[in-house]
Amino acid sequence: MVAAVSKGPRNLITDVAGLRVGNAQDDHIKTGTTVLVGDKPFTASVHVMGGAPGTKETDLLAPDKTVEQVDALVLSGGSAFGLDACSGVMDGLRAMGRGFPVGTMNIPIVPGAIIFDLINGGAKDWDENPYRALGREALQSASEQFTTGTTGAGTGAMAAMQKGGLGSASLVLADGTTVGALVVVNALGSVTTPGDKHFWAAPFEMDTEFGGAGPDTNAGLVSPEPSRKEHAMMLQANEGANTTIAIIATDAALTKTQCHRLAVTAHDGMARAIVPSHTPLDGDLVFGVATGEGPPVDQSQFREIAAAGAVCLSRAIARGVYDATAAPGDLLPTYQDMNRKG
Repeated sequence: MVAAVSKGPRNLITDVAGLRVGNAQDDHIKTGTTVLVGDKPFTASVHVMGGAPGTKETDLLAPDKTVEQVDALVLSGGSAFGLDACSGVMDGLRAMGRGFPVGTMNIPIVPGAIIFDLINGGAKDWDENPYRALGREALQSASEQFTTGTTGAGTGAMAAMQKGGLGSASLVLADGTTVGALVVVNALGSVTTPGDKHFWAAPFEMDTEFGGAGPDTNAGLVSPEPSRKEHAMMLQANEGANTTIAIIATDAALTKTQCHRLAVTAHDGMARAIVPSHTPLDGDLVFGVATGEGPPVDQSQFREIAAAGAVCLSRAIARGVYDATAAPGDLLPTYQDMNRKG
């Protein structure tokens, strides 16, 4: 059980003090980049459960590797092209004097992960990879307040039955610890039950944050419906064409090993909100982040933090889809358009 007092004041990952999120997008291409950056370096690790991930510098985040802290994390569209967004963020951080000092150089540590959004109705005929510039632009826009839905790395995202998007949510625990989630929903699976009205994440919703439709009362919802996404992509979706990538953050003083376990546990929240999850054709992964200083938390407190992370991720996934907005050329409708009354 998660002993939560409430959502954070923004209901965003930036309720974790010291974190900011920046977004940049190109609506013509239908793609974008999202950056999580701290006021100072933060502890981070990662766990991958999908069969087709696309990542940069994530080997550094294994608990047994030397690097303990990073300067930023990048979530981006663009498939393999989108990994270049990390380079743009590195450029911007270096210009700020940020990074790991080596001799006279500063080397910003910027791991990242990507989704496949190359078949989504946007123009992909660029001459020069746009993601380096999008990464730097996203860093420069980083703020405690940001928009969810069709923005940043969620701009061109699609779930099985409707548009995906960028989602976020937070919880404040009874002891004051804050936990937040940031996610890009581009899943092979569906975030809604058959009929498209009810979210799988409905049991975890707080204050009608994704519409208040409540849980689906029908039983036996175990067989997924035919995917509108795959049909809209004319069955061109192959390995790497789907992914949900997320960050779970807390202001607790977690070790790198605990950040890894935080990421592992958060996958429970993904599986509760997307059916099916972690397929061979998804690149599902979660970064675990901690900004706190001081002695590490004990196991009892950590269990509460990890459970809260999973709950936040379920809610953030539903919010990302619920907040998506329509744009010219879309291959799929939005959740709200599908459920508009009248």
